Formats: sequence, C-alpha cells, structure tokens
Amino acid sequence: MLFPKIFTDLEKARWSLNSDIPWEKFNPDKLSSRQLHGIKMNALLEWAAIPAVEMFLRDNINDQDFSAFISIWFYEEQKHSLVLLEYLRRFAPEQLPTQEDLKALRFAFDEAPPLESLALHFCGEVRLNQWYRCAAEYHDEPVIKHIYSTLAQDEARHSRAYYQYMQRAISIYGDEAKLQFVKIGVLMTNARLNRALHPTNLHVNKELYPLDTVNSRLPDPAWLREWLDHEIKFDQSWEQKVENGILGNFSSLLQSKFSSSADLRHYRKQLETQVA
Repeated sequence: MLFPKIFTDLEKARWSLNSDIPWEKFNPDKLSSRQLHGIKMNALLEWAAIPAVEMFLRDNINDQDFSAFISIWFYEEQKHSLVLLEYLRRFAPEQLPTQEDLKALRFAFDEAPPLESLALHFCGEVRLNQWYRCAAEYHDEPVIKHIYSTLAQDEARHSRAYYQYMQRAISIYGDEAKLQFVKIGVLMTNARLNRALHPTNLHVNKELYPLDTVNSRLPDPAWLREWLDHEIKFDQSWEQKVENGILGNFSSLLQSKFSSSADLRHYRKQLETQVA
C-alpha cells in the first residue's frame, strides 16, 4: 500500500492555520479590491474539491489504497479553501462567499475512467502549483503572498502522490494504463492558447451542460481567464514551466524522453499500434 508512506510524508509537511500563517503582518495598503475578488474566487475553486472527492470514491470503489489517500487530499484541499476564507473573514468580510455560492459548487460528476481521472488530477496539481507560485509573485501584501506560496508547495506534494499512484497503475495494468495516461498528457500539455486548462474548466455532467464545469458555476465565471491573463500575468514563460513539469514526469513514468506535446502524441500512436 502507498497510503501509509504518503500519509507520513504529508504529515511531516503539514502546516498550521493558526501558527504558520503570519496574520500579524497584514498590510491593507498593499491590497486592491480586485485582488480580494481573486482570493474569493480561489477559495470557491478549492471548495469544489467536494464533488471531485465524491467522484473519486465512487469510481474507485474497489481501490482501498487510493480511496484512503483521497481522505488526505480532501482534507488539505478544504484547508486551502479555509485559509483563504479566513483571510477574507479577518480582513475583508464583505467579500466572503455566500452559502449559495458554496452550494452551487456541489454537483455530481459523470462517471469517468478512473485512470484518466488520476492522470488529469496529476496534471491539474502541476498546473495549480505554478498558478499559485505566479500569484505569490504578483501579490505585495505579505500575508496572502505567504498563503499562496504555502498552497503552491502543497499542490506540488499532491502531484507527487498522484504520480506514485500512476506508477502503481502501470505496474498493474501495463499498456492500458499508459494509453490512458498519455491521452490526458497530450490534452494537458497542449494549453498554449488556453492557460485556464485545468480540471475545474472541463465539462463533467452532460445533463447540466453548459453549466457543468466548476468554473462555470462561480459567481464570476469570466474571472479565471482575466486573473491569469491580465492580473497575475500567467504568460508563456509560466505555461512552459507547466508543460516542462508534466513532460518531465511523463518521461520518467513511461521511461521515454518527451520534449513536447507532439512527442507524447507520437508515443501514443506507437503504443496504440503495439497494443493492437
């Protein structure tokens, strides 16, 4: 089982909401109303881990190891939401999400192939790590700058945990797992024209379409692209870091060198031919 080791590793790195966040350093002069709006939206996106967890537990009903890990992931993702909500509660209570805002994010995801979901969330954590690193550089207010840096480190640890479950899947399912992982890898490294490519922006419920992405159910659905492109300036240099992170991990995972999304597509075609 991977769960005991991953639990121990994450436990060693766990931070305290009360003692590890420098609340006393808050400087209101270095914070804008638009930045507060972004903090609110990110708190809501993190809150949306709830339906993702329900999907994981439903679709991995026979995988006790991975289901146990999801308990840790859920705890830490909700803690991310909580620390952002606490920031608003202390310094901008008028920006706190309403109960209706939170409730809108609780909706069912359609059943999905578990291995594709695994790879998708691995890539999502790699991307979110870079989003939060970029956000930390963008902000001047010391407390939120520290919070975003802390969340970025958590997301990096989550991606490493998902990676270990991808390794385990290949040892069990072989080429079947590789094909599903590469399919997602091609999708998630082809985002040069869409820096908002993330699990929260993918359609997950046919009956609710088009309001079936997490982002579409935010009180401000247009916010994410605006935040990335015009506020934190998540430009091509940051996007390259996401792509390099995914490609580097896939190179290690599949024991083949990938320098671009095109390399992954070529590998996928070769693997499909081999399997056929």
